[in-house]
Amino acid sequence: MAKVNVTLDPDVRAELYRLVPARRRSRVVNEALRRELLRLKREEAAAHLRRLRDTAATLTADEIIAAVRRARRRA
Repeated sequence: MAKVNVTLDPDVRAELYRLVPARRRSRVVNEALRRELLRLKREEAAAHLRRLRDTAATLTADEIIAAVRRARRRA
């Protein structure tokens, strides 16, 4: 574990202290931060996929079917 200093808005701090017992605050903050980081990673991945989609070649249905049939013959 590492200690980190952060600044909380007064209203957030008040709610944290009101709702979460003293010995559980670090765990609650850690879990909330973990969820937010996961959300940001997913957002980043979605943006990356959108960029890939914008640069990828578009195939027709016939081209896809032909490629699948070729792959099945090779298998």
